[in-house]
Amino acid sequence: MRQLLIALLAFVSPLEAQWSVSAVRYATIKNFPVAALVAGADTTRRLDIAMMVWVLRGSGRTVLVDAGFHHEKFVTQWKPADFVTPGEAVAEAGVKPESVTDIIISHVHWDHADGIDLFPNARVWIQKAEYEHYVGPNGEPLDAPAVTPEVAGVLAAMMRAGKVSLVDGDDREIIPGIRVYIGGKHTWESQYAGVKTKSGTVVIASDNMYLYENLEKRAPIAQTLDIVSNLKAQDRMKTIASKPELIVPGHDALVFVKFPSKGRVATIR
Repeated sequence: MRQLLIALLAFVSPLEAQWSVSAVRYATIKNFPVAALVAGADTTRRLDIAMMVWVLRGSGRTVLVDAGFHHEKFVTQWKPADFVTPGEAVAEAGVKPESVTDIIISHVHWDHADGIDLFPNARVWIQKAEYEHYVGPNGEPLDAPAVTPEVAGVLAAMMRAGKVSLVDGDDREIIPGIRVYIGGKHTWESQYAGVKTKSGTVVIASDNMYLYENLEKRAPIAQTLDIVSNLKAQDRMKTIASKPELIVPGHDALVFVKFPSKGRVATIR
């Protein structure tokens, strides 16, 4: 009987991989113009935006979606409030930086990829077209300023070390229970993640949807290479998530109101 149970568990577990999902806020940028987030928004509107990474735990792995930023040049330029490095922030979720096994990079912008080097044992997952468009063969940044020298350099170094997996295309299960989808052209080939939890599928939109307002008003993000593509991506998220409430935007502080929160951590599922 015991051997039969073990065999059944071995058969079921790959199909039923389930993850926990948390949003971790490592900083706040105050008085940010809403018109830079929501196309067509009132140019006088301002709000405080959350700088987040997302922690996924399951199947013996600890996965981040995005890695935030930490280099002093960005801290000095943007003067974020309540700033700690993403590595320090995830500690509040019980995660040591060295225990992170994987980082899914939604896109190459500094505030999502500058912190990769804080997690020394992680494998990076990024869309192949995104990497090749922005990172030169010697780590030089291509199509600047969309990608910074810091981000391009660390991605190239990790590629040489065999620690980068290039995702070739849409709707790919990169880890059991985690699928990535080509996003809405926030950058050349941005992506977002769908994560299986015991409560259903959570979509981590990252910057393919900055705020809940984008989804509620069906308003494209203000910074996209293709408005039509962005709206299609947002519409598709509604078909992937088990319910609209499980679509998590990239910078909305309301995430920490809508979900149970303690300190810097919001428990999504």
